Amino acid sequence: MHVFANPTRFLALARPLTLWFMVAGVILITLGSAYGLLYAPADRLMGDSVRILYIHVPAVWLAMGGWTGIAVASIVQIAWRHPLAAVAARAMAVPGALFTAMGLITGSIWARPTWGTWWVWDGRITSVLVLFFLYLAYIALANASGEKGGVSRVTAIFGIVGAINIPIINRSVVWWNSLHQKASITVSGSSIDAAFLWPLAINVIGFSLLFGAIVLMRMRGILAETKVEARLKRMAAE
Repeated sequence: MHVFANPTRFLALARPLTLWFMVAGVILITLGSAYGLLYAPADRLMGDSVRILYIHVPAVWLAMGGWTGIAVASIVQIAWRHPLAAVAARAMAVPGALFTAMGLITGSIWARPTWGTWWVWDGRITSVLVLFFLYLAYIALANASGEKGGVSRVTAIFGIVGAINIPIINRSVVWWNSLHQKASITVSGSSIDAAFLWPLAINVIGFSLLFGAIVLMRMRGILAETKVEARLKRMAAE
């Protein structure tokens, strides 16, 4: 776990990975979206509006994945005091919030022709909205913590506690009577036709790689900012 605790060693790996993730992500998103939007058939019930799933599903997936990453990094920060864990958690917050907002917006656009309304206080939708506010609160705490190279212990604890909402989002369509459709992909298999599933899978992987590239870029930026500030302090002390 501590192999890449050294920022220099981490940066040596992060620099090429950022480019590889970015290029691979853009290529996969382009391929998946082009096939899904232009060649995949329309759904027999929802028609062409179903095509928004190629953006909506990856966005919500990464909204939950982003906070799960924050929680894991926060546990590592508190339990093992890993020097880069706090940096990773902070780096995931903003892209996580952006993908959550994207999921809410695309979900509303999809709901209009499907349910006849832009918004309902459905269990799944409401819990994702709560996740968005959790992201905003986390970002505010991180910025107020004064920990330029990461986040404070209080912020890390908030990241762990906030993870309670992730299983609520996942199981909301099972626990409550929901307008939102049940889970189409589970550990036991998928109920989605292959014509929709393959471009969706390609986009999920593509957006995940893009998310990873953004996180690596933000981590590199945070480390660079910390290095510059440390150098300025040394110069001021001389």
